[in-house]
Amino acid sequence: MADQQLTDSRKVKHSQNRDQHTFKKRIPPRFPKRENDIYISNKSNFKSQFEKCEKLLDGNNNEILLHGLGAAIDRTINLALRLKEKFMDTCEIDVNTSTVSLQDDFEPTDDHVDYETQIRQNSAIHIRIYRTNLPTESTSSTTQQQ
Repeated sequence: MADQQLTDSRKVKHSQNRDQHTFKKRIPPRFPKRENDIYISNKSNFKSQFEKCEKLLDGNNNEILLHGLGAAIDRTINLALRLKEKFMDTCEIDVNTSTVSLQDDFEPTDDHVDYETQIRQNSAIHIRIYRTNLPTESTSSTTQQQ
């Protein structure tokens, strides 16, 4: 019962201050960016993200890391599965999930109101796509002779 009253009082507090604050989301934390790190969002073009991943895997990179946050998790999984399908049996996928703390700011619109922040949790996914060794011609011909 006490938890119910606490939750209700928080709702009232936010609804009273909503007119006095401007809501701004901060940029989510990122890992140090490397050449093979690709951050997936719903705003970027899926085809260009796919082509970038394809180019990296065809080039000198043996692995790429896809990072998706919140609503972009579905897109990140879809991209990883499409890449695995494209490269058939030469790619493997390693998936990790996590929870990320995000911070939002409530900037006051009036001088007599305090600046506030809010911390919320969001799901994240990190998919490692790596190339497996391709069978060489000498290995496959030896197997056929036996």
